[in-house]
Amino acid sequence: MLRSAINKILFATALILSSLVGAQAQEHAHEGEAHANHEGEAKATKGKFDVGGMIMHHIKDDHGWEFAHGVTLPLPVILYSKDRGLEVFSSSNLAHEATYNGYKNVHGKIHRVNEAGEVDHEAKVYNFSITKNVASLLLSAVIMLLVFSAVSRGYAKNKGKAPSGLQSFLEPIILFVRDEIAKPSIGPKYTKYLPYLLTLFFFILVNNLLGLLPGAANLTGNITVTLVLSVITFLIVTFSGNKHYWLHILKPTGVPVALLPIMIPVEIVGVFMKPLSLMIRLFANITAGHIIILSLLGLIFMANNMGGMGTSLAISPVVLFFTLFLNLIELLVAFLQAFIFTLLTAMYIGSAVEDHHEADHGIGYEGAEAH
Repeated sequence: MLRSAINKILFATALILSSLVGAQAQEHAHEGEAHANHEGEAKATKGKFDVGGMIMHHIKDDHGWEFAHGVTLPLPVILYSKDRGLEVFSSSNLAHEATYNGYKNVHGKIHRVNEAGEVDHEAKVYNFSITKNVASLLLSAVIMLLVFSAVSRGYAKNKGKAPSGLQSFLEPIILFVRDEIAKPSIGPKYTKYLPYLLTLFFFILVNNLLGLLPGAANLTGNITVTLVLSVITFLIVTFSGNKHYWLHILKPTGVPVALLPIMIPVEIVGVFMKPLSLMIRLFANITAGHIIILSLLGLIFMANNMGGMGTSLAISPVVLFFTLFLNLIELLVAFLQAFIFTLLTAMYIGSAVEDHHEADHGIGYEGAEAH
């Protein structure tokens, strides 16, 4: 029974992913053609498929949310300047390089232009627009609030009973974060940091999974987002550090006095390298996965340009097979990157809050709890 259920789930997942792959192929084919015929490059690239343009169009942020070719959700543009005050209008007014109310979208950034249509570099405009990544961030926040509000009500309703529904699905993941990440890495003080670790894990996981859908935003592949997550971790570690943590950085034990001028700067640099590594690791892994999948899909349309429809149809099954396989791998990567980011965060917090005897004698959570 269990094996049969697993096989059915895997088969259904494969069917869903194959349909998503086909949707991605059709969507990004139109995107590549649109970029290939961009003004100023039309003569050089007419009839060619612009793979680079298609990939960048997918992974970068935008003022409109394009779900498929011709299906775009205009997002609000919110601008503020001292001379004009607050201005709010739809991003559809700036589509196709149009100028609206003295503003123009130039390479994804909104600038004020003069009467000649040139960018006015002297005008200082503050942009608070709801972009595709911001909209995806708000969507993921709403999803998490709805899901965990339902889980909270389930715990209140089924108090003392076995979990059911969504509660039973998420409880093993929550217990995994608590028992396999927070407790071993932080120790007896884990309860103080568990809410942050759970929020961090599910935020990254939800946005990683949303990013695999056709037309979705590449939120966790945006280095600004990973920077903010890393800065939050850095602040928590910094302000949670006890005296033993700072003494280890400013006066490492067992190091000869002559080496302290070398070791202390190295330790201080290490404090900043930890969040930097978190930022780059998540950004690079998620972005690389998207680029590889989109590059494979681009091979179909490149073959169509070079060898005609016959060549395109010949390689399409092979490309779709590998793209489907990579989509399955990306599902694993979505969970893996959420786990790694949360685990390293917990380890950094644990190194900052552990007691001196734990550092010297290796007494972990279990030993401290026994004492």
